[in-house]
Amino acid sequence: MANNQFQSHDYFQVDDLLSEEHKLIRETARNWVKKEVDPGIEDACQNATFPKHWIKGLAEIGAFGPYIPTAYGGSGLDQISYGIIMQELERGDSGLRSTASVQSSLVMYPIYTFGSEEQRKTYLPKLASGEMMGCFGLTEPDYGSNPSGMITTIKDAGDGKHVILNGAKMWISNAPFADIAVVWAKNESGIIKGILVERGMPGFTTPETHGKWSLRASATGELVFDQVKVPIANILPNVEGLKGPLSCLNSARFGIAWGAIGAAMDCYDSALRYSKERIQFGKPIGGFQLTQKKLAEMLTEITKAQLLTWRLGVLKNENRATPAQISMAKRNNVHMALTVAREARQIHGGMGITGEYPIMRHMMNLESVITYEGTHDIHLLITGMDVTGFNAFN
Repeated sequence: MANNQFQSHDYFQVDDLLSEEHKLIRETARNWVKKEVDPGIEDACQNATFPKHWIKGLAEIGAFGPYIPTAYGGSGLDQISYGIIMQELERGDSGLRSTASVQSSLVMYPIYTFGSEEQRKTYLPKLASGEMMGCFGLTEPDYGSNPSGMITTIKDAGDGKHVILNGAKMWISNAPFADIAVVWAKNESGIIKGILVERGMPGFTTPETHGKWSLRASATGELVFDQVKVPIANILPNVEGLKGPLSCLNSARFGIAWGAIGAAMDCYDSALRYSKERIQFGKPIGGFQLTQKKLAEMLTEITKAQLLTWRLGVLKNENRATPAQISMAKRNNVHMALTVAREARQIHGGMGITGEYPIMRHMMNLESVITYEGTHDIHLLITGMDVTGFNAFN
């Protein structure tokens, strides 16, 4: 049944573009999601809890830093493999994919890319195995789309060994249980630096965000720094300025572009099955023109997103993918998935709002995905600036 379901939305035989290793990675991730995530995901969302036992499974299927070299605990896979894993995780739930993509792109990636050799060896193997979980502190209460205005600061402690960190970050995935935070703050010269802050450091707290209607199975919180004394050795030595956090976000946005396709696939699969089973006016609703229009348009948009993202993966493997291309794919694919979810909800009728089907959960999740890691409109302006040469942000 699973293979038939998958073929139902591989309309242009995109599988032919994938290697056998890619397909094996996909099957491994998909089987784990079906066995370990699908049976309990609705309860997790209803109860607004992140099932901690997912962490071990995510590590076992290689979802943490799959493109990090094996010498540091990763799997040494290519970027398309990373995308495929994110796709399958988000077929399960966007919150599940968020947990893995934060760990991979926003924690392991900056430590590997900008960290010292000692930082790499200290943290990456533990992050890859799930022994440690991480989070990424960039967004502040008053600085979301404009991170350059951040007011979180690091100042010399005066002992030659430490800096003092003050400030706050919010909307931070994994914050409530993270062991380590990659935090971006301004030094005394106003230069943005990355610093590794460990749980247990005095003055560092992570209050949880409650009352969310979206990403309910993902733990979200704040990072609060009140005179936190952090070793100077915890500063990422090989980057400064916004280049650091924005390059991390490019990696994460690439994963989101793939992940959103997974959410759309799940909604489409459910709608297609329901359209064949639901009888009205003496025949399945899939036999009516308006239902077929919805399904045909959903599949068309999924197919376009698959081809866009596969090509982006090839470019990323060749180190040729630009930030503007990644922005275009993230914006397009998340918008596509949200549209597919809404159309699928209509095909399901009233049943579409219940937890018996995944539609409403995906739809609510995607309302966060379309906003985080660059809003829909910000990504539009990134592409606009790239094609016109004019900066609309000023």
